[in-house]
Amino acid sequence: MALTLWFTGFSGAGKSTLAQALAVRLAQMGVAHKVIDGDELRQGLCADLGFTRADRQENIRRAAEVCRLLNSAGVLTIAALISPYRQDRAMAQQVIGHDHFKEVWLATPLQVCEERDPKGLYRKARMGEIALFTGVSDPYEAPTAPDLSLDTQAMDVQACVTMVLALFQKDAP
Repeated sequence: MALTLWFTGFSGAGKSTLAQALAVRLAQMGVAHKVIDGDELRQGLCADLGFTRADRQENIRRAAEVCRLLNSAGVLTIAALISPYRQDRAMAQQVIGHDHFKEVWLATPLQVCEERDPKGLYRKARMGEIALFTGVSDPYEAPTAPDLSLDTQAMDVQACVTMVLALFQKDAP
């Protein structure tokens, strides 16, 4: 059964890094997979959307529809999106299907993500150059019951990959 592994967390938590490392491991295992990265979606399919509450919701809806289509073709999908609102993640789960959705929370503390700041976005948000930035001027609603919680401050990428693989393999036929 194809699944969507939905990675959620602050910018800089390691969602894309973990998704890419997992993709390498899945390729080595011969598992059909696709990474759906939030930054890439916003350059193409979601380029017309901003960061208002409504635009964020539509971004998540579109991502979930893509994941659902890939799952229906037998492709394991790794969705790496901040997806800051519980309601939107619940909607994504509904679109994808409860049996095909696994929420993976990169529970790395905001302070650590802000120290990493790989794209300089927190600095810009703190200077007022970016409005509605998750964790600074817009909230992040942490999952209440994720299928897996990972703190990338305390764990290296390969340890996280191993834990995600265990989650995936637990549900494999």
